[in-house]
Amino acid sequence: MIPGDHATKVQAAQLRSDIVKTVNEGDVIVANVAGTLTDTRGEWHSYPGGHYLTVTGYAYDGNEVTIVDPADGVASNQYQLPVEILANWIASRGYTS
Repeated sequence: MIPGDHATKVQAAQLRSDIVKTVNEGDVIVANVAGTLTDTRGEWHSYPGGHYLTVTGYAYDGNEVTIVDPADGVASNQYQLPVEILANWIASRGYTS
């Protein structure tokens, strides 16, 4: 759980660590997100009421993560985000590995 409206630096660092560990073990992170954001290619992804998606990979020592969301019918269903942006997208919700 990441309580509050925004993730702290400590919470984002923990998420980064959890993603790296989980992906290196061959698994994925399931994240519960809410709100709207822009990915690294400039595409919008919006789930004001909440949505589950998967974190399947990472780059740059976990500072950028790969999202796969087969339910995204508007933008690309595979995209990258800085981990801090993902942490804030998860804020008030949670994730699991």
